[in-house]
Amino acid sequence: MANDSFVEQIADIEKDFPQWYTDVVLKTKLVDYGPVKGTMVIRPYGYAIWENIQAELDSRFKATGHKNAYFPLLIPMSFFTKEAEHVEGFAPEVAVVTHAGGEELAEPLAIRPTSETVIGSMYSKWLQSYRDLPIKINQWCNVMRWEKTTRPFLRTSEFLWQEGHTAHATAEEAEAETMQMLAIYKEFAENVLAIPVITGRKTEKEKFAGAVATYGMEAMMKDGKSLQAGTSHFLGQNFAKAFEIKFLDKDGSQKYAYTSSWGVSTRLIGALIMAHGDQRGLVLPPKVAPTQVVIVPIAAKKGGVVEVCEKLKEKLEKMSVRVEFDNTDSSPGWKFNEWEMKGVPLRIEIGPRDIENGKAMIFRRDTCAKDSYDLEDIEKTVLKLLESVQKDMLESARARRDGRIVYANSMAEILKGVEGGNFVKAGWCGCRECEDKVKAETAASARVYAEGETAEKCAVCGKKAEHVIIFARAY
Repeated sequence: MANDSFVEQIADIEKDFPQWYTDVVLKTKLVDYGPVKGTMVIRPYGYAIWENIQAELDSRFKATGHKNAYFPLLIPMSFFTKEAEHVEGFAPEVAVVTHAGGEELAEPLAIRPTSETVIGSMYSKWLQSYRDLPIKINQWCNVMRWEKTTRPFLRTSEFLWQEGHTAHATAEEAEAETMQMLAIYKEFAENVLAIPVITGRKTEKEKFAGAVATYGMEAMMKDGKSLQAGTSHFLGQNFAKAFEIKFLDKDGSQKYAYTSSWGVSTRLIGALIMAHGDQRGLVLPPKVAPTQVVIVPIAAKKGGVVEVCEKLKEKLEKMSVRVEFDNTDSSPGWKFNEWEMKGVPLRIEIGPRDIENGKAMIFRRDTCAKDSYDLEDIEKTVLKLLESVQKDMLESARARRDGRIVYANSMAEILKGVEGGNFVKAGWCGCRECEDKVKAETAASARVYAEGETAEKCAVCGKKAEHVIIFARAY
C-alpha cells in the first residue's frame, strides 16, 4: 500500500498547482534547471517521453508525404526584416550573436526562434518549376526565445520541437495542408497523449506573426487553464514574396508559391503532467510512458519469485511492452511510491503466495485500483489493461473538460467563469477593443473560435455577435 507521507514533499495539487507542477517535474527526474537562467536539462526519463512523442508524430508526418531535413541554427538578422509582421512579432524574443572567433561579425546572427526565414531562403533556391511542388519538409530541432518568465517544459528560453514547412502551387493546397496537419495533431493528442483538445482558428491578435491565418490546439489542464499544445499556420504568399519563392507554372508564367508551417514542442510534456497528474505525481498514458509496466517482487528471496518475475519480463518484452523488473533492495512500499510518482501505467506484484495460487496483483496508476489476475497468460491481460488505461484516461480527461465549459453573456459572467477554472464560450463582435477588454479585466485571452456556434450579442459591448470565442486563462 502506498504511503501518503511519501508524497508530502509534493505541494498540494488543490492548494498550489504551480508549485505541485514544479515539484513533480523535479522529483520524478524529468528535468533539472540548466546553468543559464531559463534553460532546462531534459533528463533521461523526460527525454524518453519526448522520444516516444517523436516516434509517434514522425510516423504520421512520413505517412502524409513529409520528409525530414535540417536547417542552420544561426540566421542572418537581415532575413527577419524581410517580413514586417514577423520581425515585429519576434523581435523581443530573439537572441543575437554579435561576436565569433574573437571578432565582431559583419552582420549579427539570430539564434533561430523559428525557421520560416531561413527555410524560405532555401526554398527560393530549390524551387524552379511547378513540377517541384509541393515541397513538404519537417525538421526536429531546438529553438531559442528569450523568455522573461520561465517554467520547465511550458516556457523556457531554449526548447525542442518539430517545425513543418511546406510550399504549394495554390492557396487551396496550402490551406488544405494547414488543416490536415491540425487534424493530425488533434488525433495524436487524443489517441496518444489521451488529452482531448479543441481546435480552431485564432483571432488576428493571437495569430502567428506573418501568417494569414493561425489555427491552434487548446488543451485544458487540471486547474482549468488552457495550454496551447500546437499550431498550424497558413502563411499565404507573405513569406514567398519576402524571399522570392517563385516557380514557373504550367501556363509559362512566374508565380509566387503559397506556404504553410506547423509545430509542436516539448511543451507537450508539460501538457501530459498537468492534464493527468495527481497528488502522487505523474499519471502517464501507456503510449508515451517510458516504462509501461513495472514488476515488483514481494519477498524476492523466497519461492522462486525472482525467476517467475524474470520470465514474465521476457514474455512482455517479446510483446513489445516497455517493462522494468525492480529487483533493487528497497522495500516494496518504497518501490510502490517511487513508480507511482513516475506515473507507470501498470504495476505487477508477485510474491510466494501469489505463485502458489497462480495469481498476481496488478495496480492501475490511472485509477489506483488493484486486482488479482491469473498468472497464466498474464501477458495478454497486461495488453488488454494497457489498452483500457489508454482509453479510460482520454474519456476521464474529456469528461472533466466538458464539465468545465460554460457560457457567458456578459463581462461579469466571463470573469466568474474563468475564475471558476473554466473554458468560457461567449459571443464576440469581432473588434479588437472588446478582446483587449476581456484580457485586461479577467486575465483571460481568446483561445480559438468556437467553430459552428452562434450567439446573438457580444458579451462585452452588447453589439451583434459575429463569432463565438472560447476565452480562458492560459499558460
